[in-house]
Amino acid sequence: MTSELERLRQVMAELRAKCPWDAEQTHRSLLNHLIEEACEVVDAVETGSDAELAEELGDVLLQVYFHSQIATDEGRFTIDDVARGISDKLVRRHPHVFSDEDVPADMWESWEKRKQAEKGRTSSLEGIAESLSVIARAHKVVSRSRSHAVAVELPSEPIDEESVGREIIALVARAQASGIDADAAARRALRELEGRITEAEVQGGS
Repeated sequence: MTSELERLRQVMAELRAKCPWDAEQTHRSLLNHLIEEACEVVDAVETGSDAELAEELGDVLLQVYFHSQIATDEGRFTIDDVARGISDKLVRRHPHVFSDEDVPADMWESWEKRKQAEKGRTSSLEGIAESLSVIARAHKVVSRSRSHAVAVELPSEPIDEESVGREIIALVARAQASGIDADAAARRALRELEGRITEAEVQGGS
């Protein structure tokens, strides 16, 4: 009996072969679709039903199979390569589950250190997506600097989720009233923080 995942692979292969629109798509032409589908998953998690979440996850899964089929058609890699890669990565980075190592005290720090060693990275900032929103990138930069124990001063006073949202919106409102582009200001501040992190890493390694 054909699994639903194999059925999806076959459907996608047939669409690429027989549908003019699907046949002309590229990795680049699909990027907006991938971003939109991911955002719709967020909406379904926050305000939707189980049925809506299942549907939106299916749309994201389609994007994975679509990109993989394009690569297959070009002789680059297959959906099996994609699945094998992520399975191998998960096993490799969870030796406390798939081997006999003890559970690390700090799971996130352990994950980041294993990733850094695998990829030969010298900076905690390497590998953070440039296309992230400024808030998402700032979160990642701060998280990386902490998990890598970079010697930079960062606020750590406790705050609840409601206050975070309210204060961010209030800052945006104050910025708009003052004629300031809050997004641009945040990007500048983030670049300054990244510069301090890089400097601290250089000093720490010297």
